[in-house]
Amino acid sequence: MKKSILTLAASLAIFAGAASPASAEGERFVLVSHAPDSDSWWNTIKNAINVAGEQMGVTVEYRNPPTGDLADMARIIEQAAASSPDGIISTIADFDVLSGPLGNAVAMGIPVITINSGTEEQSKEIGALMHVGQPEKAAGFGAGEKAKAAGVTKFLCVNHYITNPASVERCQGYAEALGVELGNQMIDAGQDPAEIKSKVMAYLQTNPDTNGILTLGPTSAEPTIAALNENGQAGTIHFGTFDISSEIAAAIKSDVVAFAIDQQPFLQGYLPVVILTNLARYGVVPGNSINSGPGFVTKDNIELVEKHAGQYR
Repeated sequence: MKKSILTLAASLAIFAGAASPASAEGERFVLVSHAPDSDSWWNTIKNAINVAGEQMGVTVEYRNPPTGDLADMARIIEQAAASSPDGIISTIADFDVLSGPLGNAVAMGIPVITINSGTEEQSKEIGALMHVGQPEKAAGFGAGEKAKAAGVTKFLCVNHYITNPASVERCQGYAEALGVELGNQMIDAGQDPAEIKSKVMAYLQTNPDTNGILTLGPTSAEPTIAALNENGQAGTIHFGTFDISSEIAAAIKSDVVAFAIDQQPFLQGYLPVVILTNLARYGVVPGNSINSGPGFVTKDNIELVEKHAGQYR
């Protein structure tokens, strides 16, 4: 514990020197995500950094690899660090690929907060101030517990971003809660909606005893909903998903989707901007990482989040 406190104090001293409490307003931060341009789920985080930027009086730039290529993301982080921002916010989509560029940014005296993908332990190893996100394997395990209670024994995990280790952890956690091997119950769905729909339909035809489905976000959930509507299985298979959108909300209300796991992405974008601004201006920062999820959205509470789905939830 003492070592952790001393380490945090040393980090704050470095960062306070890089951006002292007396610095003028108008700081600039860069958020780097792993998401391809086609992934609409990130619109909520974009909204969050816009709101936080306006409230704090700072500039927040959103950067991402257009195709989701992680090597490209690593280069974007290096470019962001070279531009000397007042802070970097980044996902850890793959620790092996991204820890180097993010660690180098920390060594340059740039405050780094990690969000979304990755773990608190990985964030600490990089030297980041904190991690704001959802423990992915634990979230998958929670989804699997609900599926087991509903009688699921054979499942399909539709992974639309299989190169992201965090997405695999979701499927693994789900399988562990059911007490089964993941094996070939996870498919590499890709990003194309028509292809995802086709792969889901083909899997269900080949594996007719499948009685559970887990999708990892709107990119895979929405084509899966379309597949179930087309093959007549909508509402007959226990269906859980990560994240929320207007289409997922409608599917929850119509009993096609049992639940959506809400990791509150708005907080993942909003809180780091506020924290980095306060660090730059006043030298203060929370001492712990922040779990933004998981929470479960069901038919019982969908009304509370539906109007904000895809924008702030």
